[in-house]
Amino acid sequence: MEFQKPLYHGKIQKRYKRFLADVTLENGELITAHTPNTGSMKTCWEKDWPVLLSKSDDPKRKLKFTLEMTSNGKTWINVNTSRTNHIAFEAVKNGKIKELVGYEHIRPEVKVGDSRIDMLLFDGEEKKYKEAKRKCYVEVKNVTLWSDNVALFPDGVSTRGQKHLNELIQIRNQGHEAAMLFVVSREDVNSFSPASEIDPVYADLLKKAEEAGVKILAYRCSLSEKETTITKSIPVKL
Repeated sequence: MEFQKPLYHGKIQKRYKRFLADVTLENGELITAHTPNTGSMKTCWEKDWPVLLSKSDDPKRKLKFTLEMTSNGKTWINVNTSRTNHIAFEAVKNGKIKELVGYEHIRPEVKVGDSRIDMLLFDGEEKKYKEAKRKCYVEVKNVTLWSDNVALFPDGVSTRGQKHLNELIQIRNQGHEAAMLFVVSREDVNSFSPASEIDPVYADLLKKAEEAGVKILAYRCSLSEKETTITKSIPVKL
C-alpha cells in the first residue's frame, strides 16, 4: 500500500482518549492528531518517539492530521488500523499470501451471521458468491505488540476478537475454508504468538480454531515513509 501524499514528520508527546495524540511537528507546532486505533498501543510509543502523519484537505475535518506510524528507532510501526485490511487485500490479490492463492475472486466485508468477515475468497460467478461451492473466509488483525522479538495479539482483552474466532470455527464446521491472518505491522519480530497473559480466552480460542482446521497465518510487513507491504511469513507459536 503506497501513501498517496508525502507524510509529515513529528514527535509524539502523549496519546489519550484512545483516538487522540499530541504531536510536535518538525516546525515546532504542537498539534492534536486523530489516532485510528482502539487498542492499547502498548510497546508502540513513548514520549518523543518519531512519528509519521497524513494530512487531510477536507475542510469539514476538525483534526487535519492522522497518526499513521511510530518508530522505536529500529522499525516503523503501523498504528493506523484502518489501513490493515487494505494492506491484506492487496497482498492476497497479488498472491503474496501463499496459503490463500488459487481463488478466482476476492470480496471484502462479507456478512456472516450478525457481523462481517474481512474477506471472502471464492470460485465461480462473482455476483453469486453466496452460492460458491469453494470459498475461504479470512479475518484480518493488525499486530503491533512486541516482546523479546515476538509479535503478540491482542494488546488488550478482545471480546470482538474472540467472537471472530468463534465465527471462523463455525465456518469450518460448516465445511468451508477459513483463515485467521495476522498482519504484523513492525519489522523487529521473528515469530508470532497469542498474548495469553493479556487475553487467555483469546489464546485458548486460537488453539481451538487451529484444531478445527482454521489456517492461522502471520505475515510481517515492510514499512517505510512511502509504503507498507506484506513481505514475509513468520512462524506461529501457539
